[in-house]
This record gives sequence, C-alpha cells and structure tokens, in this order.
Amino acid sequence: MSGQLTFDLPLTQAWQRDAFLVTPATATALAAIDSWKTWNGGRLLLVGPSGAGKTHLAHIWADMAQALWVKPADLTAQLPQIAPNARVILDDAQDVAGRAEEALFHLYNRLGPQGHLLLTSHMAPRDWGLTLPDLLSRLQAMPIARLEPPDDALLAGVLVKLFADRQITAEARLIPYLLARMERSIAAAQALVMALDAKSLATHRPVTRALAAEVLDSAPSQ
Repeated sequence: MSGQLTFDLPLTQAWQRDAFLVTPATATALAAIDSWKTWNGGRLLLVGPSGAGKTHLAHIWADMAQALWVKPADLTAQLPQIAPNARVILDDAQDVAGRAEEALFHLYNRLGPQGHLLLTSHMAPRDWGLTLPDLLSRLQAMPIARLEPPDDALLAGVLVKLFADRQITAEARLIPYLLARMERSIAAAQALVMALDAKSLATHRPVTRALAAEVLDSAPSQ
C-alpha cells in the first residue's frame, strides 16, 4: 500500500478569550466587544472577512454577557420566547435575507433599554439582499466594529494554533516560509494546514519546508 488512509476528523475549536489572537487587525473589534455595556442603543454589528474571528468574538461576548445564541434559520420560531431584556447573538446575520427579515425587524424593535443585540456578518447590510426597507435602515444605523484583513502577526498566530490543534510539530522556519507564499486569508491558512497534515500522514513524513513546497506547488492557481 503506497499511502496511509487519512480521515478528516473534526477538531475541537477553542472559543475561550485566551485563545483569541490579538493583533492590530483584531484589537479594535475586541475592544468593542469588551465595552458592550456602552454600545449605542445596545446594538453592535461585527463585520469582517470569513474566518477572521467574528464567531470567536461572539462566543467571548456570549460568555461575558450570558447571551442567547440564535441561528438566522431559527429566529422566526424563537422570536416569541425572546424577552425585551435579552442579550442576543445572531451569527452570519446576512442569512436572514429572504427568510427571517421580519423576525429580525421585530427583534430589533422588541429589545428594550436593557436588551443587547450582536450581529455578525462578512459584509455590510446593504449587500445582504434585504427586501424590507425598514430593517435595512435600522441595520445601517447600527454601530459597526470591523475585523481587518489578516496581517502577518495574525496569520502567523493562526498557523501556529492550527498546527498545535492537530498536534503537529513544525520546524521553526516553516511559518515565515508559508507566510511569504500562501494566500492572505484565514480560510487559506486553514486549508493549507489541513493539506499539510494529510500529506504528512499519507507519506509518513514530518511537516517541513520541503513538504510545504510540494503542497503549495500542487495547489490550484488562484
């Protein structure tokens, strides 16, 4: 048998605050989460690229504020049970478009002075495809915290964490090598580490620059 069978097993995601990587790309958004008691109107829209840390920040806030986590697909059904003083998270909030716009509109209006609402999305509300003008106007008036595209410090930290999550001991010079050659996104870092892990297991080789060169050379062109 030329290669070893590999299985893409789910990894445990650490959502704790001490697992969140603080860099210039994420510090402003984290500060906004920390100051949640002073959000204007008790509302905040967290916007940033896919995989940049929005869901992680939402988990941090959920822990601090004892917030209720609601999926856009479940919002209409859960709306009657949400109290005016509730603290609510709607992750990937753009998914309400065409399915739960009225529910989000009513939730926004229902939450009173003690209520809080955190929405996360990878794009601004104007790009969600909303058909309810009153909802769009409210969302566009919400305070916004942004996660910036990942810088070198963030990408390096993500790579180190992803390797650690998979119990991979990578040589020290590997991270700078990858940073200089990989696509500049968190999603690309995740895919690259997964590919390196699979290649290492299949060929019984350690994760080195030589192995990384093979994986990068075999990746589809962007």
